Amino acid sequence: MITVNKSKFWIPSMFDEFFPANNLDSLNYERFSIPKVNIKENLTTFVVEVAAPGLKKEDFAIEIEKLVLTVSSNFTPKRETTGTDNDTQFTRKEFNYASFTRSFTLPKKVKVGGIDATYTDGVLTISLPKKEVKEEIKHMVEIS
Repeated sequence: MITVNKSKFWIPSMFDEFFPANNLDSLNYERFSIPKVNIKENLTTFVVEVAAPGLKKEDFAIEIEKLVLTVSSNFTPKRETTGTDNDTQFTRKEFNYASFTRSFTLPKKVKVGGIDATYTDGVLTISLPKKEVKEEIKHMVEIS
């Protein structure tokens, strides 16, 4: 088998020796478990979406302490095989189901008592309602 190095440059980089691109397949995918997150805001709420497919809602813990939202999952992977017999093993397994923790600092205008969470289609959605902000009344000060 011949290895073909694809490079934008004609001169090989010294980093290519130490970090060849084809070694990425040998990484342990189970160590990398940081789910992707979307954060949206509208007039009344913030919405945090955590992409965590393959889990159940019971696998999650959501905590708020001192305006820090922490989303975690304590997942214990099971030994799996690809077939019904015990002789069949994975030759490549990239699906990642491992424990994770993500923390977010919340703004002071979040109403902590009204937070709601749902888990649908592999996405954990956390709705954080905003407190009503009282607009300050404009006062004119007369100069004497």
